[in-house]
Amino acid sequence: MPFDQDELHKQFVNMMMNIIILCMILCISLAFWVISLTASTYYGTLTPVSPWRWLVSIVIPIIIISQGLRKKSLDNSGALSGLLVGFILTVANFSFFSSLLVFFVTSSKLTRWRGDIKKRFDSEYKEGGQRNWVQVFCNGGVPAELALLYMVENGPGEIPIDFSKEYTASWMCLSLLGALACSAGDTWASEIAPVLSKSTPRLITTWEKVPVGTNGGVTVIGLISSLLGGLGVGVAYFLTQLLFVPDLDIAAPQWPIIVYGGVAGLVGSIVDSYLGAIMQYSGYDENSGQIVNHPTKDSKWISGKLILDNNSVNLFSSIMVALMLPGVAWGFWPRV
Repeated sequence: MPFDQDELHKQFVNMMMNIIILCMILCISLAFWVISLTASTYYGTLTPVSPWRWLVSIVIPIIIISQGLRKKSLDNSGALSGLLVGFILTVANFSFFSSLLVFFVTSSKLTRWRGDIKKRFDSEYKEGGQRNWVQVFCNGGVPAELALLYMVENGPGEIPIDFSKEYTASWMCLSLLGALACSAGDTWASEIAPVLSKSTPRLITTWEKVPVGTNGGVTVIGLISSLLGGLGVGVAYFLTQLLFVPDLDIAAPQWPIIVYGGVAGLVGSIVDSYLGAIMQYSGYDENSGQIVNHPTKDSKWISGKLILDNNSVNLFSSIMVALMLPGVAWGFWPRV
């Protein structure tokens, strides 16, 4: 077999990038730990990050992201961003991390599932569903910011969602859960419906039939999938609460978390579809037979305007769900 210097150079560059990514996340996490200890000592009211929580928050995300790199679910920039988001959510609250884990694992597997079919209609389909830093932050940026605010308000650790005793922290927890469930619901719908649905999608704004892969196109299978995606995130959050939260017997019931996750997944998918239908360009390329997200000389306009791309739509929909649904949950959440 001939010696391929270009391939060897490419492997060397990838190895060095992975080492740099690992060193950067270690430096960031150590700085975060030092800041936590300093703030706790200075203010006296904040709970510092314990050494074991810091260690778990480093080791587990590194293992998961390494698998994502190996399976091409992430590129190098996506891996660095994923490590940062994973570290913040894990050190803040293990329930946050379990929800993120379910979203990442299921979304990655569903993106790769039946990829040969998705290539036929999606012009931007990537082998393995490889995500970069933009996609990671558009899906994980809002949860990461909420996790930081949660630590400022409550310190690192797990608490029951109870509006009577922990009003602000419960609001932040449900906002974060809603954002992740929204992203999961949208991903499940967009990855499952085009493969399994036997009916033609309908544009959510006009209810006209549109080609498979059109932004804003919805089907019954897609809506059910979004509900299930949100339920999966909610179940992960709920089970982690049972494992790590003390004194649940004197707190408000936590089972509504599962229902809330399902609702957030469904509502998030609908919001995402509506934004995609009006603010994201969809065209049919007659040469390739694929849906394109920008005008070409051979494309025929279907819907939307060239205002937002798919990442921006995901970001805006997660923000809207994170802002809206906790207020709704406050109205029906059980009190003790």
